[in-house]
Amino acid sequence: MLVALCRLALINTLSLNWPKLLMKSTHSSRMPLWMSVILTLIMVIFVRESAVIICQWAGIEKAANIVGLVAMFLILMVWRLLKGLPSWLTQASNTLLVDSGFAFLPVSAGAGLLLFALGDEFWGVMLTMLISTLIPLWGLAILANHWLSNSANTNTTHKQEQQP
Repeated sequence: MLVALCRLALINTLSLNWPKLLMKSTHSSRMPLWMSVILTLIMVIFVRESAVIICQWAGIEKAANIVGLVAMFLILMVWRLLKGLPSWLTQASNTLLVDSGFAFLPVSAGAGLLLFALGDEFWGVMLTMLISTLIPLWGLAILANHWLSNSANTNTTHKQEQQP
C-alpha cells in the first residue's frame, strides 16, 4: 500500500512538473530581426555543410540532408535542455518558416497530376492516403485529449489540496 502511494505521489509530481523539467525559458534579447535571421541562416548552412563533409568522408553522400537534419535537431534539443533557446532564434525561425508551405506546392501539383494517370488504381491510392492520414491524426487527437484532460484534473486537484 505504501509503495503504491509513493508511486502515485511520484507520478503526480512528474505529471505536474515535466514541462518545467524539459524546457527552460527563452532568453530575451534586443537583437534586430535582420541580424537574427542572418545568424539563423548561418547556423543552418554551417550544420548542413558540415553534414555534407562528414557524409562525403564516410562515403554516404546521399545521406547528407538527413544527417544534417538530425544533427540540427539534436543540437537544438541539447541547447534547449541545457540553456533554453534564445528569443532571437525563435523569432528568426518564425519569420523564415511563415511561408514555408509554398515550398510544397510544386511537389503537390506534380503528385496531383500523376494521380490522374493511375487510372483504375486511383481510388485505391486515394483511400490509402486518406486512411494513412486520418488514423494517425485520430490517434493523436485521442492522446492529446487524454493528456490535456489529465493535466487539467491534476491541476485542479493540486490547487484544491493547497487551499486550507
